[in-house]
Order: sequence, then C-alpha cells, then structure tokens
Amino acid sequence: MSAVAPPLRRILEPRFVLAVLALWTVLRAFSAVVLVQLAHDWQDPSIYDDPATPRYFQFATLWDGAWYERIATRGYPEELPVDDGGQVRQNPWAFYPIFPLLARGLTTITGWPFAVTGTVVATLLGYAAAVVVAGLLRERVGAGVALGAVALLGAYPASPTMQVAYTESLALLLLAVVLWLLVRRRWLAAGLVALLTGLARPIALPLGLVALVAAVVRWRGRGQDPVTVGEYVRMASALVGCGLAGLVWPTVAWVRTGVPDAYTVTMSAWRRGEEVTPFLPTIERVQWLFGPFLGLLLLAAGLGLLVLAVLGPWARGLGTELRTWCLAYVLYLFAALDPWTSIYRYLMLLFPLFVLMVGGGWARGDRPGGEQPRWLLVVRTVVLGLVLLAWQVWWAWELFMFVPPQDDPP
Repeated sequence: MSAVAPPLRRILEPRFVLAVLALWTVLRAFSAVVLVQLAHDWQDPSIYDDPATPRYFQFATLWDGAWYERIATRGYPEELPVDDGGQVRQNPWAFYPIFPLLARGLTTITGWPFAVTGTVVATLLGYAAAVVVAGLLRERVGAGVALGAVALLGAYPASPTMQVAYTESLALLLLAVVLWLLVRRRWLAAGLVALLTGLARPIALPLGLVALVAAVVRWRGRGQDPVTVGEYVRMASALVGCGLAGLVWPTVAWVRTGVPDAYTVTMSAWRRGEEVTPFLPTIERVQWLFGPFLGLLLLAAGLGLLVLAVLGPWARGLGTELRTWCLAYVLYLFAALDPWTSIYRYLMLLFPLFVLMVGGGWARGDRPGGEQPRWLLVVRTVVLGLVLLAWQVWWAWELFMFVPPQDDPP
C-alpha cells in the first residue's frame, strides 16, 4: 500500500458511519430478540439469583461472563487455588483484565451491577469494532463490500457474544485497530495498541507475524520509497510491542502470585492439568470426531482451502496485512487451541474472510469480466446473512443457553 493513505475523515465520512451503525443495530436487535426469548422462556431459572436485575442481563453473564464478574467484583487471587492433590484449579488468571476493569469502572460511575455494565460495555465496544472494521475494509475493497462484510460479521452465529459479558467485541476492536495501523504504516501506534491486546486477548503471536511481514514488505519497497532511520526504529517498535504483548499478562500473573508459570498452569487447568503440545490437540480432536483417516483428511482439506482462498487473486484486494492475519491466526489456533464448541467465537476474528464470501476481494482491475455488479453483491450478502442468522439461532439455543448440571461452553 502507498505510504500516503487517504485521510480518515474521507474513509469514515458521516453517511458511511451511519450506515454501519444502522446495519449493526438491526443485527444486534435480532440477536437481542433471540437472547430475550431464551432467557425468559427456555433457560433453566436456577441460574437467576438477583430478582432486581432483568433476566436478559443475568443471562448475558453466563459462562465466561461469570468469571469476568468475579474479577470485576473481587479482583485476582494472590495465591493459585489448588485441589487436594496439589493440582492448580480453574481460576481468574486465565482471563484478561481490560474488559472487567472497564465494566467495574462503569459500575463505579452508575452503581449498576456487573450483569448490566458488562453487557453495556461489550455492546458499545461492538459498535466501535464494527465502525473500525468497516473503515479498514472500505479502505481496502470499497464501501459496498465493506458494508456487506460487516453485515455477515454481525449475522455470524457467535456474534451475540459482542453484546454479552464477553471479550469478543474488545478483541475485535483492538485487532482491527492494529491491522489498520499496520496497513497505514503507523508503526509506533500499532506497537502501542498491540501491547494493549496483551491485556485483552492472547493474539500477540499471530499479530507479531503480521507486523513482521508488513515490515519486510515495506523494506523490500525501499527502492521506490526509501526507508528513513526513524521509520526503521518505528518498525522495530511495532515488532517489540507485539512481542511484549505476549509476555505482559503471564508476567503480571507471576509477579502477583509468586509462581513463575502461574498463567501456564492456570490454562492447563482447563485441560485437567495436561500440558499443551503444539498442534496435537487439534489433530486428536478431528480424529476423535471423524476417525483417524477422515479427520486428518478433512483437516488438511480445510487448511488447503483456506490457503487457496487467501492467496488466490480473488483475495488480492485485501492486501498483505489482512491476508497474512488470516493465515497466521489460523496457524496459531491450529497450534495452540484445544478446539471444541468455542471455535465459533475464535473464528469470528477472521473477519477479512467475509469480504471473500461476498465476492469483494479482487483488487481493482483484476476481476475477470469487470467489477462485480452491485445487485450481485447485495444478493450474496442477503442470502449468506440469512443463512448465518438461522445458524445464530441454533448457536444460541445449543451453546449459549446453559443446560444444568453441565454443558458445552459457547
């Protein structure tokens, strides 16, 4: 991308922002209707413990929301809790602090309970994330495609987590800001915001790879656009920011508890104390689901399809940074994740893929047969959006609603 980027006021001009906000409001209203119906008519009432707080807000504080409420009201423990066998138990150190601190700040100002403030903070951050994602995509692929992609993002099955007490909206906002800053070669600011992600979501490793690739691409173009010493320093700051982001929260956990691997052993508590071997959990999971041979075949086919989708000419309009993010993040999930039902939420950060789904990833002038007709873009967006909304109803019913005594988490 050229070092001279269009001014933000032209990208985020009022009419475009209003269109994004209106679209996002319609989709969040749909999700709210689904969640209200589940909260009042289908959810086991044993989860409700505060008659003064509307059920919707208590419903919105299920699952991870309960951990964030604990952090917002009681903070992090000074000692790691252990069971009778000395094994570290599940505890708040697995959850990052920015979101619960924001909710606690709003509680301090308003006096509202966390069930309300956590939901409000997540919803407002979701609106901000939608605007930033739309602006980033508009700069790359145009306004119409950006609106189509945001529509699919808002209709995505796990998108209700952007209006409940979860960190999805915060993670999406910070991620989109970092990627946009890298696209615009605002290296120092990208490093600073990347550092913030280290207190919000563990995505520093793939972000670091994106920053590295962006820096290499910039360096290779030094013949036409020389790189100054100052820019080299700023490029290095972006890489350092991403690197430190991956260390900051484990370091805080170490300092506060006195246990050097406090964060690591806490994360392993969700795996019954088993250490995570890179790539193995994903391989074992797909083999368990589909059988030894078919599981590996489907995994290889899925990864191959992703590479084909992201590296093909139909994705060139996304630019190097967004394409790299898609590959780096999936590689990170493959290596670090024990994939199960939460995969729906994790995949939401692959928002550039929605551009490809609406057929808008071609670079200007590259599409065979000319530009995509607007009516086709609208039809693709509407059809795919309806499919995703139907899927969202299933997701909310099967995964977000809690069926005692235990259930698969969303």
